[in-house]
Amino acid sequence: MARFHDLKVTDIHKTIRDAVVVTLEPANGAADAFDFTAGQYLTFRREFDGEELRRSYSICAGKDDGILQVGIKRVEGGAFSGWANSELSVGDIVQAMPPMGSFHAPIDAGADRRYLGFAGGSGITPVLSILKTTLAREPQSHFTLIYANKGINTIMFREELEDLKNLYMGRLTVVHILETDSQEIDLFTGMVTQEKCAELFKHWVDVKNIDMAFICGPEPMMLGIAAALRDHGLDDGQIKFELFASAQPGRAKRKVQATEVGTQANQTRASITLDGSTQTVILPKDQSILEAALENAMDAPFACKAGVCSTCRCKVLEGEVEMVANHALEDYEVEKGYVLSCQAYPVTDRVVVDYDQ
Repeated sequence: MARFHDLKVTDIHKTIRDAVVVTLEPANGAADAFDFTAGQYLTFRREFDGEELRRSYSICAGKDDGILQVGIKRVEGGAFSGWANSELSVGDIVQAMPPMGSFHAPIDAGADRRYLGFAGGSGITPVLSILKTTLAREPQSHFTLIYANKGINTIMFREELEDLKNLYMGRLTVVHILETDSQEIDLFTGMVTQEKCAELFKHWVDVKNIDMAFICGPEPMMLGIAAALRDHGLDDGQIKFELFASAQPGRAKRKVQATEVGTQANQTRASITLDGSTQTVILPKDQSILEAALENAMDAPFACKAGVCSTCRCKVLEGEVEMVANHALEDYEVEKGYVLSCQAYPVTDRVVVDYDQ
């Protein structure tokens, strides 16, 4: 089971006014635990006013950069992002879990593939890691990035993307879509919608030759892009998502239980395995598996609690649960019995779950 490790901050620099890139160095011999795959994220924790907050940020460095970096954009009212942008300093120690996430595809040095990336705002961070790694390690492959922002001054990594275009001349194409700033080509102004994607695919992107598409950004944008990709022939196996936790309103409301709260029919006996130890707890059926584990002093892993990341993933071995939201697990993982424990509510009177598998 992944646990938190100390990371030393070795560099901080602003990429735009309200976003920083933080370079980190694993401490206490934990370097091997942070050997990431391009597209993964780190989950950080810190106490604010006596309350522990956990936040996940994507790694923006490429595998061949030789460093560990995350991009953190300030969110209005965000305690962690505000602290990272205003108070975090070089030399500070932060705590994070090892890299997690399945927003990636296998790299093959001999492959000749065509990749398409869509990013909205700070959604560029994992896509940047993917495109840098892919272009470096698949010398015959090409990558097209469509990057949506409000305006020119909100484009994270703008200079780095220009440098990469020059480095991979003819293999990397970057199209900026700006919501408010006018551009020479009208198609490049406005919101990225399903209809705009259809126009882009007609004039700028040959979708029928795309092998894999990566999408990271707010949910409405991602759903529109995915629909457009499917309309133009891509199947679900060719479309990878990474959703913003900040875009989620929280977990979905539970269905009203007909049975009165506190009665035996509304309770479940759950056996929860974590770090090789199994504990049996009694929980009401309107409480998530994660909440029950934490309430019983089990150090279950979690980050967003909104079904967006996969930090709290566990496997259901017996019984049945209802997962009310899932923006992180692939279909094949669900078929194998994996669930997001923050969104998993017991249906049967007995369930057995395992965080260690």
